[in-house]
Amino acid sequence: MASKVELVVEVKSAADKLWTALRDSTELFPKIFPEQYKSIEDRRGRRQVRRHRPPPQVRRGRRWRLRDDEKKVVSYSVVDGELVSFYTNFRVTVQVTPTTKDGADAGAVVSWTMVFDKASEQVPEPDVIKETAAKTFHDLDDYLLKN
Repeated sequence: MASKVELVVEVKSAADKLWTALRDSTELFPKIFPEQYKSIEDRRGRRQVRRHRPPPQVRRGRRWRLRDDEKKVVSYSVVDGELVSFYTNFRVTVQVTPTTKDGADAGAVVSWTMVFDKASEQVPEPDVIKETAAKTFHDLDDYLLKN
């Protein structure tokens, strides 16, 4: 039975600006997060992510399930790499929603949902993945506010 983890992050950046950055993460993330991402490549609907962390080069393939620029939502499944040895099913959905205050743009809310099935009961809860996602959204917001 699938488990679900949700995260909601409020950011100060405008929703359109944040969505564009997330959509363009293939080029942007290795540039602004070089300690985490060595490279990201799109190949025939699959995204290949090379991360810097022990082991030095972890690859993770993603298959896009949904990408809707109008609704600012993307959904993907992890289809190869380290995670599939721990989780038989691993899907992430990210949606960016604009917020307003007194009728003016007041930033955005990032809703991040992870649905997964553990390969076994010994597999730990993916708390570190949730924490990494939260840190990435906050750090991306900081970057966008400065640039």
